[in-house]
Amino acid sequence: MKIILLGYMASGKSTIGRFLAEKKHIPFIDLDEYIEKREGKTVSEIFELKGEIYFRKQEHVFLKELLEKKEDFILSLGGGTPCYAGNMDVLLNFKNVKSVYLKTSINTIVDRLTNEKSQRPLVARLNKEELAEFVAKHLFERSYFYNQATYKLVVDNKSVYEIIGDLQELLG
Repeated sequence: MKIILLGYMASGKSTIGRFLAEKKHIPFIDLDEYIEKREGKTVSEIFELKGEIYFRKQEHVFLKELLEKKEDFILSLGGGTPCYAGNMDVLLNFKNVKSVYLKTSINTIVDRLTNEKSQRPLVARLNKEELAEFVAKHLFERSYFYNQATYKLVVDNKSVYEIIGDLQELLG
C-alpha cells in the first residue's frame, strides 16, 4: 500500500511520514525533496528560476512516476500538490493508494510557522496577523482538494505518537 500524506504546510506531513515509515518498515519519500534531487535545485530556486507553472508540471510528472512504482512507501506531498494539475484525481484513481489529510487548525499552523518562518520562503516576511490571514485564505481555497482524501485526521494538540497510533488504526 502507498500511503500519501497531504495537508497544509506545517501540518506535520514530513515528521509524521518519517515516523510512520519507520514503524511500518517501508521507505519514506518527501515529494519536495524528491523533486529537488531530480531537478538539482531547491524548490525555491525552481520557483525563482523557472516559475511556478514549470514547478507544478514537474511536480505532477514526479508524483505519477512515484505512484507507478511497485513497492510500498509513505509519501509526503507539498501543501499545494493536491490542488494543481489534477493531482488529487491522480491520487484517487491509483489502485493501492490511501491518502490521509492531516487536518490542522489555523492557530496550530500559525504557531508552528511562526517558529520556522526562516525555512518557509512563502511566509518569511509576514507578521503574525498577516500570517493568520494568509493561512486562512489558503486553507479555504485548498480544503476542497484536501477533503477528498481517503481519510481525514485532526492532528491539533496531539503528540506524534498519538497521531501515529490514530493513523495505524485508520489504515488497518
